[in-house]
Formats: sequence, structure tokens, C-alpha cells
Amino acid sequence: MILYVDANYLSPYAMSAFVALREKGLTFELHLLDLQKSEQSAPAYAEISSTQRVPAIVDDDFSLSESSAISEYIDECYIGPKLYPLDILSRARARALQAWLRSDLLSIREERSTEVVFLQRSPQPLSAKAQAAANKLFHAAAQLLQPGQLHLFEQWSIADTDLALMINRLVLAGDPVPEHLANYAALQWQRPSVQDWVNLARNIT
Repeated sequence: MILYVDANYLSPYAMSAFVALREKGLTFELHLLDLQKSEQSAPAYAEISSTQRVPAIVDDDFSLSESSAISEYIDECYIGPKLYPLDILSRARARALQAWLRSDLLSIREERSTEVVFLQRSPQPLSAKAQAAANKLFHAAAQLLQPGQLHLFEQWSIADTDLALMINRLVLAGDPVPEHLANYAALQWQRPSVQDWVNLARNIT
């Protein structure tokens, strides 16, 4: 199996797919695409990823893009630890959370890019719009997480990694975050599969 990711390892979606493959215990090769050189638009990659985005996987003669679709595919196709809750209602909530984190909160993603997370860049204070988005994030997360709760559901799921990354955009920028959410994100960040991604070498000035 091949996983295509951005050459600087900054994509949160590439991270999600990477963590999913690690958690599933699958062997895979990393292929890097330089997004600054638009390598994702090359005809050869467009044959692999119809969206011409990262991540994408190639599994024998099957290719697939979009990180949540990749997680669902490998969870259904391969044995090993489950990436989603077994309970159908919890699984639906995990997928809903993933979809929301990818489609909303744009101002957080713009003002707290993953350069803050992985390169320890110091950003400007949040705008009023981004603070409103942060408050929306805190409200949604607090509905799913009680103080001291280790995971969103009974056991770890890939949605935990995605939510922890969004929270850590704020935590690692020094923004105020409710203590129990910051503690949850810090715990998730220590997961070995997550640390494998965090500790990849990034050669960016």
C-alpha cells in the first residue's frame, strides 16, 4: 500500500490517514508530493486522486482519496484494531464529527494553520470571527467530552485524533482553551501513532 502525503507533513488530513494506517497495523510506503510545486496536479497523480489533493492511497489496483474515506475503507477491509466505534450510533457521531471538522471552522484553520502545530510558529491574536469559531468548537467538544474523559467514545477512534488536532491548533498557539479539552488534546497527542507523524523531519525555513 502507498500513502501519498504532502512533502512538508503539514496536512491535517494526511496526518489523519497516516495515523489510521498506523493504528490498523498496516505496512505502507510514504510517497511525498511537493504542493508548492503543484505536484498534486501532475497527470500521473490525477489518475490516482480524482480530487488532486492529499492524502490518497493506492492499495493494489485500487486508489482512493479523502482522509475520512480512507479511514473507513481500511477499517472495513482489514482486520486489526477498529478505527471507528462498534456501536452504530457512536460510529455515526464519529463520522459526523469528522465531516464537521473538515467543512466548518474555516477561520480557525486559516488563523491557526498547522504551521502553528508542527513548526511552532507564533501567530497573531485570534480575530473576533475566529474566536467565535473557537467558542463553537468548545461547545461542540464539551457536549461529547466530560472532564477526565479519555476518548470521545468508549474506546479510541480516529475522530479523537482529528478533534485533538483542531483543539491543539489553539492550545499550541497559546489561546485560552477550557482545561479539560486541553488535557484531552494533550493526552491524544501522546499516542504513538500521532507522535510518529509529529516527529517526522520537516525542512522548512
